Amino acid sequence: MRSHLYAPENVVPLEGGGLTVRPDRRVGAILMEEGKLSAGDVKHILEFQRAEGLRFGEAAVRLGMITADDLRRAIARQYDLPHLLPDNERVSRELVVAYEPFHHCAEQMRALRAQLLLRWAQGGIQRKAVAIVSPCSGEGRSYVAANLAVAFSQLGERTLLIDADFRQPRQHEIFGAPDRIGLSTILSGRADNASVVQVPEFGALSLLPAGARPPNPQELLSRDALSRLLVDLQNSYSVILIDTPPARLCADAQTVTFRAGSALLLTRRNHTPFIDTTSVTAELANTGAALLGTVLNDF
Repeated sequence: MRSHLYAPENVVPLEGGGLTVRPDRRVGAILMEEGKLSAGDVKHILEFQRAEGLRFGEAAVRLGMITADDLRRAIARQYDLPHLLPDNERVSRELVVAYEPFHHCAEQMRALRAQLLLRWAQGGIQRKAVAIVSPCSGEGRSYVAANLAVAFSQLGERTLLIDADFRQPRQHEIFGAPDRIGLSTILSGRADNASVVQVPEFGALSLLPAGARPPNPQELLSRDALSRLLVDLQNSYSVILIDTPPARLCADAQTVTFRAGSALLLTRRNHTPFIDTTSVTAELANTGAALLGTVLNDF
């Protein structure tokens, strides 16, 4: 996946970041804790490291004592970067930011995160709630929303991902969470904010699934209950991302954008018709919400 953030004015590319290394956590110590290396192995690696002028991890890989994946996981732990092991069967492999934090797609997500933080800061936006919108299906909207949520949580931001796609919800599948109750049950008055579930793999990330599919999605989302819910949730979370259904198929995305106050528009190269992009852009502008930018997805 490649993504590019465009906006009405020029955007300065920024590198993602925000990680803080823990100097007391050496890669060798972490690998020993994980059972990848013994004390004798570490001694041998240190000798080879000094002789060849390599970093410890590079020396260990060169000697064949650990794999490149072992090293990436150790570095992720050193930087307090939540990282999932390949054998995790609960959370979808779509979460590239979690499974492969040094993959180029993960880097793109961190760059997008940095751009959003910049726009919020430049605009003096305190309500960091944004609807993730795309004109059609198959444009990677849920994928971007999920990975972006993980990326914000990796910064230590108290992040909430809301699945407002009552037509074809996917976030509960991506995160392996139950979907019996969620946003639909809250808006219909049959549940409260306790429906929000913490994602155990990411301490700063919580999820509000879509819940049971209602027969009246548009009517539920149009209620003032959604506005009240978002205001209430902003007391507990610093970043709220909202997944939506395709904007050209129904008016749900525009309604959610109005309630959220801002939107990020996602399109897909060689897939999204230009006329659909311009039409949805105009519709979002009519909501009075801020369009933070447009992501061009390429996969």
